[in-house]
Amino acid sequence: MEKLFLKHRQKIAITPLTFIRSLMDEIHWNDRLIGIKGGRGVGKTTLLLQYIKKNFTPGKDNLYVSLDDVYFSGNSLTDFTEEFVMNGGKYLFLDEVHRYDKWSQSLKNIYDDYPDLKVVFTGSSVLDIIQSKADLSRRAIVYKMKGLSFREYLLLTNKLKWSEFSLNEILENHELISMEIAAKIKPVKEFKEYLKTGYYPFFQEYPETYHQRLEQVISLVLENDITALKPVNLEGVKKLKQLLYVLSTSVPFKPNISKLAEKTGISRNSLVQYLHYLDEAEVLNLLFRDTAGISLLQKPEKIYFENPNLAYTLGYNNTEPGNLRETFFINQVAVKNQISYTEKGDFKVNDRYVFEVGGKNKSQSQLKNIDNAWLALDDIEYGFQNKIPLWLFGFLY
Repeated sequence: MEKLFLKHRQKIAITPLTFIRSLMDEIHWNDRLIGIKGGRGVGKTTLLLQYIKKNFTPGKDNLYVSLDDVYFSGNSLTDFTEEFVMNGGKYLFLDEVHRYDKWSQSLKNIYDDYPDLKVVFTGSSVLDIIQSKADLSRRAIVYKMKGLSFREYLLLTNKLKWSEFSLNEILENHELISMEIAAKIKPVKEFKEYLKTGYYPFFQEYPETYHQRLEQVISLVLENDITALKPVNLEGVKKLKQLLYVLSTSVPFKPNISKLAEKTGISRNSLVQYLHYLDEAEVLNLLFRDTAGISLLQKPEKIYFENPNLAYTLGYNNTEPGNLRETFFINQVAVKNQISYTEKGDFKVNDRYVFEVGGKNKSQSQLKNIDNAWLALDDIEYGFQNKIPLWLFGFLY
């Protein structure tokens, strides 16, 4: 265990505090069991280390460990926790819990056996707290971490801080809000850069090789995260990669499941399951007609990449502006709102508002005779009436 404390201190020492995600302030850190799940590369580990650095001094009562550490190949998590508590441990931070085979049962036992211990864990977005072998839904408070919003990207790159806005605030006050922001930056210029390389926080660390590294992230998601948490073997991973390649040439699109199954050589039921797995892993965004009670065998109405950066990395020549605009809209709006497919317009939000997404010259024709209809338009700095700058939807979180 001494080596684990040494690694803990080394990681804390090199963790910067210059930029901290807003999720830090949303988490109720006093709860006994806290989970933070999210896609690979969005910054879960950094958030954990920053919280420790801000709130604790090095000592034996707090410890960060990653469960993919070789230590846990020969030591059980429950035995390790028992030793930690016996030696004065009070705050335990467990990273990458999905890399530990019996993670859910171990967390349940730790929660039940050590009522004075506070545990925070991180895991893949594929992690299913409710359907795990030991249902943790009554014990763990789980938060979902996404990549950088456009608002957070501007804070990181320009050191300009703005508050989050709710969807209703944007709909009611978008003209004033957009003018205040555009007075300090050129949002359209910044927005184009964000669409290419601004979603994952490591873009500043590796600007020249960003998209190559993002390809590696996707490979790890397919080969490690999904196989650790879903019934997918090595042959299934090959099928997932084949499916992703086929999708990369055409998303966003409305899928014909039968033709897609024929093209990939995957059975229809397996294909729909694989699409759901890629959605949970935050590689794809699936759009459904009704967001209530989505089943694992429910066919999506439309398929998108999870974020525009992935479209640039995996989409090859499929980075047409219209595709990127819709991909950005669903990615940002769905974080705190319900978004579904609609026959008229592009998206229905919160079962109330209809949005059409397009360029600055987009007409109102497709929204004719629709109540609560809005245009989300690219390449404009300011809004007017029901026309809202597309980039402004990046201020929702």
